[in-house]
Amino acid sequence: MSKNVLGAICLTAAASIWGGMYVVSKYSLDQIPPFGLMWLRYLLGFGLLYAILKGTRQKDTRPLRKKDWFQFAWIGLIGYFISIAAQFWGTKLSNASMGSLITSASPAFIFIFAWILLKEKLTVKKLAALILSTIGVIMVIGLSPSQSQTSLLGNLILVIAAVTWALLSVFVKMASAHHSSLVITTYAVGFGWLWTTPFFIWEAFTVGWSFSSPLLLSLSVIYLGFVSTAGAFFLWNKGLELMEAGIGSLFFFFQPLVGSILGWLLLSEDLSMSFLMGAILILTAVGIATYQRTNHANNRINLERN
Repeated sequence: MSKNVLGAICLTAAASIWGGMYVVSKYSLDQIPPFGLMWLRYLLGFGLLYAILKGTRQKDTRPLRKKDWFQFAWIGLIGYFISIAAQFWGTKLSNASMGSLITSASPAFIFIFAWILLKEKLTVKKLAALILSTIGVIMVIGLSPSQSQTSLLGNLILVIAAVTWALLSVFVKMASAHHSSLVITTYAVGFGWLWTTPFFIWEAFTVGWSFSSPLLLSLSVIYLGFVSTAGAFFLWNKGLELMEAGIGSLFFFFQPLVGSILGWLLLSEDLSMSFLMGAILILTAVGIATYQRTNHANNRINLERN
């Protein structure tokens, strides 16, 4: 299996997991405040990742140095603390539709940062794929005039969430040149947990927790920690290791797509013709981008043979 195909599978799986976690997150957030839920997610996620890392005794490309620890701390800060917290609070101040729409701008920011920091080329096909997928996600999410009357502060916080997630993706790609995805994800999530801890303590003294169903809540938190955090974060980082960051970012659009499909299957929500057209645009855009990447790889192989 080629790196391009494996990377596409990893990124699709990660985005699909995130698309399906909204029902679980909503249920958990009704009983646990945002920083508390983040703290528990990262504690469980880091615990599982660290156990796997030590259990497999995976050898890294090079020994960890002081600079590497700063890099992991930076990824944990911008991506696993600031971005996720901004997404929680921005959605709370705005609304779910606007939250999905604005955070789905992350691929556009990834394209820009990958061009500036990773020197990835901006081609016509890449830009066309980005435009098509952006139009597609707007059609999938849908935005009525009544939904657009949201908090300006909430929307600005959501933009911060989109920008910081884009930065995380690019810095993970940079770190993957020297470290495995498992090492990067494990320690970055660990630092994300540390960054969250002071706010979790503050929140614990100011916001009450309510448990209507402790068993179901525990299962929900375990799912968020093991699957949505440890599993999906690792798959996303692994996918970025195998593909260009700009092309890989387009798979982020599967998140609202899968979320809408699961809402239809599990919650009896309606799927409109606009959703179907948007889904076709997203799939077409991803196909254009990945085909371009495969084509370039094949051309490079043929040139080397000649």
